[in-house]
Amino acid sequence: MFFTLSKVLFFLLSPVTWIGIIFLILFFVKAKLWRRILNISLLVIIVVFTNPFFYRSMVMLWQTPPDDLNNGKIYEAGILLGGFSGYDINNHGYFAESSDRFIQTTNLYHQGRIKKIIMTGGNGTLSRDMPPESFFTQEQLIKNGIPKADIILESDSRNTFENAVNTQYIIDSLKMKGPFLLITSAMHMPRSERLFKKAGLTIQPYPCNYTVYDARFSLADTIAPDPRLLVEWKYFIKEIVGLLLYQALGKA
Repeated sequence: MFFTLSKVLFFLLSPVTWIGIIFLILFFVKAKLWRRILNISLLVIIVVFTNPFFYRSMVMLWQTPPDDLNNGKIYEAGILLGGFSGYDINNHGYFAESSDRFIQTTNLYHQGRIKKIIMTGGNGTLSRDMPPESFFTQEQLIKNGIPKADIILESDSRNTFENAVNTQYIIDSLKMKGPFLLITSAMHMPRSERLFKKAGLTIQPYPCNYTVYDARFSLADTIAPDPRLLVEWKYFIKEIVGLLLYQALGKA
């Protein structure tokens, strides 16, 4: 039930959804005062959530800063979180936008910074009619020169909370000792770190897949509206709301 509700909540967190709801209400509302309030709300949403400077500033405050791993440590394993690939109708796997997670993990292994790779990712869809993401990832890791013996799969999880709990169970069953390197997107790291530590794992965050970073100043990227951000905001809002929700439930 919680998993299904989280999917519905994710849909409602998007500014695009808010705009659609307001337009729908405007179609039925005739009172001038309410129409004025709705029109002002619509304008505010569009102006605020298409502003690049505001979006970049908020994400920069939230996401975990880069870590170059200058500590010289070699980690027992790198825990790679899914969410960077998908399947088509023929169950053929493809890399998606967040595949920097995969790239950084393979780099870390070949550099000798992690001894093994724990891939945690099942099927996060409601229908669950696709193979687990970890199956596709294992195939790609092997193609990138990583021995199958050094790949550990967790293929039952549907969300980050289950990633953490299931991974902790596997680590305990294999009697592996930390610390472990947690590898996921910079925006996703604050929530992931809290959940994995709550599950009892000793982890070192290794954020990657930076979609926002401290770039050189550009007037166009500061004040010019970017309609694409109406979609991007839902992923950022999801991280904040998700962490607050897990904290309220005592899971983070």
